[in-house]
Amino acid sequence: MDRAGRWRVRVTVRVVILALALAVLLGSLPGGGAPAAAAPRPAVLAILHFSVIKGTTWSGAHHRAGQRIAQKYPNVRYVYREEVGPDLTVPYAEELIRQGATIVVGNAEFMGLPLKDLADRYPNVYFGSVVASDVTTKRNFIRFFPRQYQALYLEGLIAAALTRTGNVGIVSAFPNVQVLRRTAAFYLGVQEGARTLGRRVNVYVKYVGDWYKPTEEREVATTLVRQYRVDVITQQTDSGSPLDVAQERKIWFVGKDMDVVGFYGWSSTDTVAVSFDTRWEVLYDRMVRDWLAGNQSPRTLLYLGMRDTMTLADGTVEPTVDIMNNKRVGVDAISPKARPLIAASILRLVAQRRDQMMKGQWDPFQAHAFVSNGTGLALKDTPIPAKGTVVKKAGEMPSDEWLLGKFNFDLDGMTILR
Repeated sequence: MDRAGRWRVRVTVRVVILALALAVLLGSLPGGGAPAAAAPRPAVLAILHFSVIKGTTWSGAHHRAGQRIAQKYPNVRYVYREEVGPDLTVPYAEELIRQGATIVVGNAEFMGLPLKDLADRYPNVYFGSVVASDVTTKRNFIRFFPRQYQALYLEGLIAAALTRTGNVGIVSAFPNVQVLRRTAAFYLGVQEGARTLGRRVNVYVKYVGDWYKPTEEREVATTLVRQYRVDVITQQTDSGSPLDVAQERKIWFVGKDMDVVGFYGWSSTDTVAVSFDTRWEVLYDRMVRDWLAGNQSPRTLLYLGMRDTMTLADGTVEPTVDIMNNKRVGVDAISPKARPLIAASILRLVAQRRDQMMKGQWDPFQAHAFVSNGTGLALKDTPIPAKGTVVKKAGEMPSDEWLLGKFNFDLDGMTILR
């Protein structure tokens, strides 16, 4: 081939290469159109529930959260296991990872902590556990909890306004940081409500020994009503027994963890004055978004509250926690039968405090002092403060780590029944 021929071949090859490149860029190859977008990164959210789902407010709320995450993200699948104890955490987690799980969560600390031991072995998987008092984290081991205390404070305001005997009762699980912190918020709300109304309200707490003991919960609720003239009752346990007692005794019930009327159909607003609803999906949403984005160093301590929100698949914007009843929120969540019994000053205060917390402008744990009752739970390096000790002054905001791991005492004035 002469020099001119070789030149023509080189030119032709270059033209063909340029044409192919242009075709790819413009999507004009046969069967083309616009260049295909990369497929969304798939994820599998696996939740290990410590209890059964049906008939429980805690695991029931986590299950609803997993379902809502799957509804929002077409490339995220939700799987779960129920009644998972600490001895089953690792075997179930590894089974689910083999099946494709990319985010594995324990919905209680006592059975979620063993996931920490898997974090190094599976560096591309996120692991997570609810916080009870231990705040240990790793790069891919996330600890999380909602600021339920904010909604509990609002419930306390309402309870103080509804009691006619001046006695409010709490059926509780056992002394632990999570319970003590949540009970403190409710109590602070009761006390502010009582001051606003110029009256005295007693708060009685009696423990059943565990989270889910339906028979014992019924017995404790009955004792509170019969012996201590309680006419408003709430719980820090997981069965529906205290609600059953409230309904039978025709007293007001204040719910926890989930809108039990709106989502479970338990009882009605004739008995349930208000509940608080926990949207665990707001916390899971943060984990899922980080994982989908390929973030190798996600935020490992999530303590989200009323100012933190997510948008559901149907466009609803919801905060992590809120007072809720029969699928209504805010002041509208208060039972139509209960609302006329509540002073206008309390209704205004509930609306005001809720709005302030939604905007991040106010927090009950910052506004109020913490004064020890001298009762609670001694931790390894944190004894129970003596009665009357001002542990925190009004106007100071404790750290997240302290609230989650060191709040080990009851507030002064509470009556702890043995």
